[in-house]
Amino acid sequence: MIEAPDGATRRDAFLGGRLHLTQPARGYRAGADAVMLAAACSAAPGTRVLDLGCGAGAAMLCLGVRVPGLDLTGVERDPGMADLARDNAAANAIVARVVTADVTALPAALRAERFDHAIANPPFFGPGTQAPDPARAAARHEDAPLPAWIDAALRRLRPGGTLTLIHRAEALDRILIGLDGRAGDVAVLPVAARADRAAGRVIVRARKGARGPLRLLAPFVMHAAAAHLRDGEDLTPAAQAVLRHAAPIAP
Repeated sequence: MIEAPDGATRRDAFLGGRLHLTQPARGYRAGADAVMLAAACSAAPGTRVLDLGCGAGAAMLCLGVRVPGLDLTGVERDPGMADLARDNAAANAIVARVVTADVTALPAALRAERFDHAIANPPFFGPGTQAPDPARAAARHEDAPLPAWIDAALRRLRPGGTLTLIHRAEALDRILIGLDGRAGDVAVLPVAARADRAAGRVIVRARKGARGPLRLLAPFVMHAAAAHLRDGEDLTPAAQAVLRHAAPIAP
């Protein structure tokens, strides 16, 4: 097992134990967002998928569990996290290539490739007060602005290829601006913690060069109870299916 940059790692189960990932014991670790992102990607066996900012590989490997036979490529700028992604792919018997690079400075060979799907969970927060843990800060705070992530993904897609993003709900306007004129047939899925709460996340899927209308979908609700009353899970059946049983999220 390859160690994380600070030398401390832990083993986490995803998809009801179908996938096990080594992640840093401290700092940023992938969770439900990565699983939801993978579930929303419409990849079919034999297609090529690019995961920008793949971290330890959670999203692309969750996708690889759900859809066997994919051609998976991850891009991760942190060398230690990129090593973890490679190690996690091998440990789960999933074939995946991981390129160590920044999304704004991809190698020429990768820039020459085209993919059927791109997925990304870009950093959520702009420059400002950052987390004390350097790895957590690097994963959660923008160095490259959100439009740069969208541009990098769209440039790597073939015409008609899909881009799937998960981000904070308040970033939806910036996402739509980044897609405008370059991708259409946009589906926006709000993700709410509970039925009576505002959405905290959005999953956005768009097709490069398409002209279909924007669709705002019914919210995906994560928890069944109106409030958190006790320890233990209270996931809705839909969230159980996605997070524990590798079900897809249909637009």
